[in-house]
Amino acid sequence: MRGDRSTSDPAAVPAAVPEPTTAFPGPRWLFPSAVLEGLDPDPVSHPGSGSGSGSVGRRARWFGAPAQPRRTARDWVVDFTCFLLAVLVGVLSAVALADDPNTPHAVAAVDQWVGALACAAVWLRRRRPLGLAVAMLAAGLVSVTAGGAGLVALFSLAVHRPFRYVGLVSGASVVVVPFFYWLRPDPDLPYLAAVFLSVLLTATAVGWGMFVRSKRQLMVSLRDRLRRAETEASLRAEQAQRLAREAIAREMHDVLAHRLTLLSVHAGALEFRPDAPREEVARAAGVIRESAHDALQDLREIIGVLRAGDPEEAGRPQPTLAALDLLVTESREAGMKIALENRVTAPAAVPASIGRTAYRIVQEGLTNARKHAPGAEVTVSLTGAPGDGLTVSVRNPAPPGEVPDVPGSGQGLIGLTERATLAGGRLEHGAEPDGGFAVRARLPWDA
Repeated sequence: MRGDRSTSDPAAVPAAVPEPTTAFPGPRWLFPSAVLEGLDPDPVSHPGSGSGSGSVGRRARWFGAPAQPRRTARDWVVDFTCFLLAVLVGVLSAVALADDPNTPHAVAAVDQWVGALACAAVWLRRRRPLGLAVAMLAAGLVSVTAGGAGLVALFSLAVHRPFRYVGLVSGASVVVVPFFYWLRPDPDLPYLAAVFLSVLLTATAVGWGMFVRSKRQLMVSLRDRLRRAETEASLRAEQAQRLAREAIAREMHDVLAHRLTLLSVHAGALEFRPDAPREEVARAAGVIRESAHDALQDLREIIGVLRAGDPEEAGRPQPTLAALDLLVTESREAGMKIALENRVTAPAAVPASIGRTAYRIVQEGLTNARKHAPGAEVTVSLTGAPGDGLTVSVRNPAPPGEVPDVPGSGQGLIGLTERATLAGGRLEHGAEPDGGFAVRARLPWDA
């Protein structure tokens, strides 16, 4: 039957989740093979477990039977116990049947033969639980000695198949019981007592099987949760590493790009003007030395901050809006033309995070202007007041001459946009109609 091939049993189907690194809890032979398939779906460790490999898989394909995992020691003990229980009930029923004078000898012989076949069929309870239960339902109509095998079949069906199959078969069994005892009354029990006892045994077998199934499902679900938790922890660790790398790249770019650009400008001046006066050469060399020293110092502090794990609190204080004048002065000394328009009301009241973001925006804007528009006058404008927000603008016109090829990928502007967004503001940048370039940011500044 098609129902025999159902794989909807979560205790028998390997879960499609990554295998955890946790060791298997306890000796494998103490667990049912169906639970092992759910907890540790490894076809290598379970020969013939659904992969179709080996002699078990070949026999399953030839005879059309669903491949089953190899029985564990616990499975053999349980199967042998179920077989003995079915035989015991069959023997007791056969003895009572032989003492019943109302049962013909031919009927008793047929009953016993059917009961013997039913007991032998108990060994198929794992491979075909639904088919066995239906067959035992039919056998129970003609054989009293098949009652034990019928109870084992119902128990196996409740363990290995969903409730819809269990409900149909057990319901049919309960409906058949009154008609069976009407046709073949029990010699030792009244009619109602026999019917009630049979229904009670059926309900007990089904309830016990569903309890076992629920325990198996619970074990599989707990292992699935463990796997998902380990996967989520791994993803969180990878995300933390990625964020740390992005933080390193952003800080390196924001801090070192400015210093290295100054080095490039002064080194280029010495290269193209080897006949410059000694005073200019000495001044350029001094700026190169100071910029290199500052770059090394910044690099050392960034590494210290990253090792400390808190870039906002470790190392020396981060630059804020108060350090903007020093940044502009340093750039002017490097030969840039900068017009600073600072119309910020109460600059000391600017929050540290907003001031730091504004400082980085101006620093990146000056660095880009130095690289892509050398010789052009840069206009830096800051306006704002508590409750009105802070507006930062860095604009440069078109470069006056030919611009040398400077490597760059625009990562600085991407980082600035991210900084402004994280601060609760927004940043816009792009080319101007006159050929220049502008960076404008709007940052929140609560009253």
